[in-house]
Amino acid sequence: MKKIKLLLLLCIGAMSSVMAQEKPNIVLLFVDDYGWSDVGYRNESFVTPHLDQFKKESLEFTRAYIPTPTCSPSRASLLTGKEAARLQMPRHIGHEMPDGSNTKEFGLWSIDPAKRGSRNWLPLEEVTYAEKLKEYGYYNAFLGKWHLGHETFHPIHQGFDEQIGVSNFGHPKSYYAPFFKDKNAYQEFNDQPDVYLTEVMTDTAVHFLENYNKPQPFMMTLWYYTVHGPHIGKKELVQKYIDQGMLPKYAEYHAMVESMDKSVGTILKTLKRLKMDENTVVIITSDQGSFFENTPLAGGKRHNTLGEGGARVPMMIKYPSVTKAGTEYSKPIQTIDIFPTLMEIASGQTYKDSNIQGKSLMPALKGKSMKKRNLYFMRSYEDQYAAIMQEDWKLVKYHSGKFELFNVVEDISEEHNKIDVETKRASKMKEALLEWENEVYAGWKEVTLENSHLFKVNKKKAKEKGIK
Repeated sequence: MKKIKLLLLLCIGAMSSVMAQEKPNIVLLFVDDYGWSDVGYRNESFVTPHLDQFKKESLEFTRAYIPTPTCSPSRASLLTGKEAARLQMPRHIGHEMPDGSNTKEFGLWSIDPAKRGSRNWLPLEEVTYAEKLKEYGYYNAFLGKWHLGHETFHPIHQGFDEQIGVSNFGHPKSYYAPFFKDKNAYQEFNDQPDVYLTEVMTDTAVHFLENYNKPQPFMMTLWYYTVHGPHIGKKELVQKYIDQGMLPKYAEYHAMVESMDKSVGTILKTLKRLKMDENTVVIITSDQGSFFENTPLAGGKRHNTLGEGGARVPMMIKYPSVTKAGTEYSKPIQTIDIFPTLMEIASGQTYKDSNIQGKSLMPALKGKSMKKRNLYFMRSYEDQYAAIMQEDWKLVKYHSGKFELFNVVEDISEEHNKIDVETKRASKMKEALLEWENEVYAGWKEVTLENSHLFKVNKKKAKEKGIK
């Protein structure tokens, strides 16, 4: 009888192991400052054969948005499924200390007209997708850019089992070694000046995939530093674009995009070579609009950031046996929706969580429509600061009292402000946005001189450098 029980237990254990392995792996590739238009199938000046091919194999969300389109908040939202404004993070994290760390909980932006404090790190009590996926048996690896706090708040303290290439800083000082000012990331390459950062990150990802031998499924989170400035492309690629007659600044950026695309292609080919591709969900997206022009979209990283060019980002998902290859979903969604989607991928069940604002994308992944809802936006740098989106319509709000209303489907370039034409619609959207703002502010912690650091900013230089 004891032998029978032992055999049963062994069988159950083996079945559990198999079931764990049958859960899909997940790879999330998050590109920095990569514009919606900056891909070959939308703009032929960019060489992106691997992203072009991935579009043919995946579902593209043609209207994917960032709730707070700027560096740190976009990451906080992605990790937690929450609007960054509710985390009291309407701006990117500045660096109080020379090593990129902070001693104060909040940062104040000297030229912010609202004088709002913004968190200098993601609080450890916030629940990340890595922490939740661990509950479903996943192993979590983090590679690359973090920008959600210094060492005390690094990924390994937020649910990730390992981290590689994490710096306190939001961007490198160069894409050729040595890369960073602090001592955290890729110091072993400091004496190799011909090594390119994006290729180092690619090699790291390939090494992880090739050497992964754990029985449980994994999620590999790779947040690229590229294509964020300083805009330094691979030398031979830059020269190729200059030879085509491109201005140097555009040649550098195009070269960076091409290197990023090659990296994506290498990772996708590695999954296929290792026979992981049929059981791996791949998500590719960006944290905000481009530093450069994003035609036909209006705005971008440096100005009109709540315009389509700043808030709308590329996003594609391939979920083998679930998504239909070469399809598009054209209703508006936000990157906060990735969190509950990951939970449903991991559990195979509907995920409900009243603490987050994200909604699962699973209906869209299965070819169905999602329920209509309002999407909200907030950032805190200049006069323009908040917006609400209702299906095809977007209302943008300014501290100065100005409002703009656009039908972003009929008018993708936002050239026709309908605020004085669609007056009833505008009035209702204003009310809804104000109600949301009041709800958000009610959860904010008081910012005082004792818990904040003032970041002195030269407005002209900040705009020129695209410091967002």
